[in-house]
Amino acid sequence: MLDTLIEALRGVLPVEWVITDPVRLRTYECDGLTYHRATPGVVVLPETAEQVARVVGLCNEFAVPFVARGSGTGLSGGALPREDGVLIVTSRMRRILEVDLPNRRAVVEPGVTNLAITEAVRDQGYYYAPDPSSQQICSIGGNVAENSGGAHCLKYGFTVNHIEACEIVTPDGDLVTLDRMDPGYDLLGAFVGSEGTLGIATKITVRLSRAPQAVTTVLAAFESIEQGGKAVSAIIGAGIVPAAIEMMDALAIEAAEAAVACAYPAGAGAVLIVELDGPAVEVERQFERLREICSDAFELRVAADPAERAAIWKGRKSAFAAVGRISPAYIVQDGVVPRTSLPRVLAEIDRLSAAYDIRVANVFHAGDGNLHPLVLFDDAEPGAGERAEAVSGAILDLCIEHGGSITGEHGVGVDKAKYMPKMFSEADLDTMQLVRCAFDPRGLSNPGKVFPTPRLCGEVPGVRKGVHPLVESGRAEQF
Repeated sequence: MLDTLIEALRGVLPVEWVITDPVRLRTYECDGLTYHRATPGVVVLPETAEQVARVVGLCNEFAVPFVARGSGTGLSGGALPREDGVLIVTSRMRRILEVDLPNRRAVVEPGVTNLAITEAVRDQGYYYAPDPSSQQICSIGGNVAENSGGAHCLKYGFTVNHIEACEIVTPDGDLVTLDRMDPGYDLLGAFVGSEGTLGIATKITVRLSRAPQAVTTVLAAFESIEQGGKAVSAIIGAGIVPAAIEMMDALAIEAAEAAVACAYPAGAGAVLIVELDGPAVEVERQFERLREICSDAFELRVAADPAERAAIWKGRKSAFAAVGRISPAYIVQDGVVPRTSLPRVLAEIDRLSAAYDIRVANVFHAGDGNLHPLVLFDDAEPGAGERAEAVSGAILDLCIEHGGSITGEHGVGVDKAKYMPKMFSEADLDTMQLVRCAFDPRGLSNPGKVFPTPRLCGEVPGVRKGVHPLVESGRAEQF
């Protein structure tokens, strides 16, 4: 069916936008998590929402699965293609369609990069708040699919808090709009973070924020990560809600130094980056309290201007890519734990690292306990990949044991699907799939992601036989 579909795709898109050459297809075989790879059956590069809808309609006609992809910076294998399916790449859809400053909104296509939104309105005193580390290249469509976060989401919230509406192509090829102001079920909230399983965003209305009056960026260097962790708890305990609190351990600092020469203090066991923003008087008062709390730091740097602020953030923003300088391969994880559990969890990660002879560099959003351990290994060494995978999984187990989550912002994708039953009951997973089936009863939209096994309509056409227990009890409706 795929060969027949390819011919049909060439009838609705320019021939050069339908890619079948095996060499070119390999460009799209993975996202930012290179541990999982698959060569797509065909890649298409639509330029309009109508073209996306026609492609999805054809996929339905031929019962061929499809996966959406933005910039390919995801870190959970969420955009991993299907060898028997279509990869719909939205990178050509990169126009900012409207900027409405009086209502603090902008309307953009999914291929627009995260940072491009801020750059379009910065001179008018506005910006787009969510800021993933990959914001220079990650697309807003991908951010919506994964409900991406970033360093400043501690204070300002995740992508879902900054999306006002989405025009989407549903899994059966219809073009519809989901709006925050729509009555009834919060379909927009369900769509944001659904990892491409409920459709493809083709037009996104984002909320713009006013640039703060004052910003103070501080880098505190500690002899140990335990000291840094205590400082984080003390900052939050003092009632200070910074725009961001980020931490890196010694191995992550080593990698950043090798990659971008960030010039963090030599000998630091951990560095803490704290950014305060808001009214100038409030920021000044919070900074004085912060300086008292960080009295154990052996060095405290305060950015004097935007250039110094960028220099402080340089190492943190490059941390994931930087580990390529010290390791041939790595797995990045994305667990969450309560802030009070950070010292115990980090100590357990050290123990796992030693037990498996696998190095782990720790980079994390310390303010909300969102860990990003980078599990380093040499993929040319027999058994190293398996040991790294074991450490990676054990870290997620730790997060669950301490009352946390297997993902904070990177999504589940294929990488963490098998851990879902450890966090959710079978009834929980069935209920989630009831939602998925309402949008995608044929299971064609990004199949094989998020859920470990097909349930209800699952990853194949058809629905569960018999009445679902939640429907029978009157606690859910099946459409």
